[in-house]
Amino acid sequence: MKRDTELPSPPELALEGAGRPGAGDRPPATLTDRVENAVSIGLLVGMAVLPILEIVGRRVWRTGVPGSGALVQHATLWIGLLGGAIAARDDRLLSIGHLADRFREPYRRVLSAFVAAVSAAVSLLLAGSGLQLVRAEWADLHFVVPFLPLWVAEGVIPAGFSLIAWRLVRRAPGGVWTRSAAAAGAIAGVAFVSSGMILGGIPFAAAVVALLLAVVLGAPLFVALGGMAVLFFRHADVPLAAISAEIYRIVTSPTLPTIPLFGFAGYVLTVGNVSRRLVRFFRAIVGWMPGGIAVVTVLACTFFTTFTGASGVTIVALGGILLPALLVERYPERFSLGLLTSSGSLGLLFPPCLPVILYAVVAGIAVDKMFLGGLLPGILLSLIMAGWAVRGGVRAGARRTPFSRVELGAAAWEAKWDLLLPVIVLVGIFGGVATAVEAAAMTVLYGIGAEVFVHRDAGFRRILSEAGTETSRLVGGFLLLLAAATGLTGYMVDAGVPLAIFEWVRGTIDSRFTFLLVLNVFLLLVGAFMHIFSAIVIVVPIIAPLAAAFGVHPVHLGIIFLANLELGFLMPPVGMNLFMSAYRFEKPFGEVCRAVLPFLLLLLAGVLAITYIPWLTTALLPK
Repeated sequence: MKRDTELPSPPELALEGAGRPGAGDRPPATLTDRVENAVSIGLLVGMAVLPILEIVGRRVWRTGVPGSGALVQHATLWIGLLGGAIAARDDRLLSIGHLADRFREPYRRVLSAFVAAVSAAVSLLLAGSGLQLVRAEWADLHFVVPFLPLWVAEGVIPAGFSLIAWRLVRRAPGGVWTRSAAAAGAIAGVAFVSSGMILGGIPFAAAVVALLLAVVLGAPLFVALGGMAVLFFRHADVPLAAISAEIYRIVTSPTLPTIPLFGFAGYVLTVGNVSRRLVRFFRAIVGWMPGGIAVVTVLACTFFTTFTGASGVTIVALGGILLPALLVERYPERFSLGLLTSSGSLGLLFPPCLPVILYAVVAGIAVDKMFLGGLLPGILLSLIMAGWAVRGGVRAGARRTPFSRVELGAAAWEAKWDLLLPVIVLVGIFGGVATAVEAAAMTVLYGIGAEVFVHRDAGFRRILSEAGTETSRLVGGFLLLLAAATGLTGYMVDAGVPLAIFEWVRGTIDSRFTFLLVLNVFLLLVGAFMHIFSAIVIVVPIIAPLAAAFGVHPVHLGIIFLANLELGFLMPPVGMNLFMSAYRFEKPFGEVCRAVLPFLLLLLAGVLAITYIPWLTTALLPK
């Protein structure tokens, strides 16, 4: 039997293959698989070690490591493309569904070949875009650091997308004939888009329809965004190198390495036995209160989600411990189910949760300001949930755990290394000791050291293998999405789309209050249909100028955005926490929805308070 801490990959990412029949059933790892995994793990370890050396160098020798920042930024580019190839290999790329799987043979085989052909064609076109960029840099011969030409670092873009194209064809179900048809279709698609025919209206429209159809049938989301970028740029007769230039710019931004590093740290925690220690500690603190174990559920889920960045993982990791505990203490099953499902998303506003960092990168806001802005709103939502938990405990006549100073001391002592993690992040960043990237690196090495040498929950090799590989898949999946969305956003900006929307909104809405109300409704709809990572990279560039025009503070907008999308985890049809909870606890989906409804309404009230009381977000920001 698996321990609760031996977790699958984050289900809330809706990764391609998740929930499909036979998804995840892979043959034994080949030599190529092992090499790819080893390289990705090596890149992550290097990204964690270099910032630490930078800190030591500044303290000891008054100088850092030359070029360390540039190396870490370009390692993010490499881990993104290599991780994307690994995610494609393991059928774990983000998609909106797999409609093709619902058809009977031979239609399923034909549609799968079509999806693979379109997906591979887009990937090859993006590879060609990267090759154009590499050729341009070859001529100029710039260097990232001495002995590392820029074109070599950028070479991972065409190489990575080419490998992804190959993997997408290889993963097409139906045998050699289906894959051959997919490969032929991909080559034909590349030839069609590269030709002058795409400049015409009807061929362009046909290409757009084919792309959208492929996405509905099961193509990865990055194919939709990257494909649209390719088609629009080709239709405008603009060199495709502009797409790769935008990809390179955003992926090598100074702040983005925090995402793979904090993600790595989160997976290190899931491999260890952190969940049990946290539950014991919080129970020793508040278990004596009315509704004590329910409050424990809120606190433990919040803490765990903050560091894993994955609310679905929190449900899996803590559900097996907390649901039986709630039922034993006489809480109603529906209440317990709703509390666990809802509490899984509460940590998304606290540092160093990944959506906060991603929003900061996309919106061009300092990460430390986003961290500060999310503290009070996050506390407010957690207090609302804790208050409702206490009410539920009182109404149910739930039993309490007698307070024991001895048990509190023992639990605190056992969990002391885990509880120091937030201290490292907050003191490191806000105490001026380290940058956000350096604090993330410190968190990784601290987590590995605590799990391997102190708690001894897992060996060094297992930690690196499991946590490193899962991080590569996670980072690769959404960095591909970010890269593709960046290319499309670049075209939209050049075409004046945000400006047109801006003028329309200004002409329609005449007050800040109305704008915020409409924004809430819009973001709730976005959260109901789109994953949080997708929403950040697609929607933020559009709404940010609008909010600025109505005098909304950029950090306040970010917290409004994330708080609304937090609710998206609990809203059908995407509502990944609903699906995850139904799967974890073996309950009908409708029953989970009914259980979550009161908690959803409570959190909605909290989101409205965050929206219309800006002070909650801006109070801690530097003046």
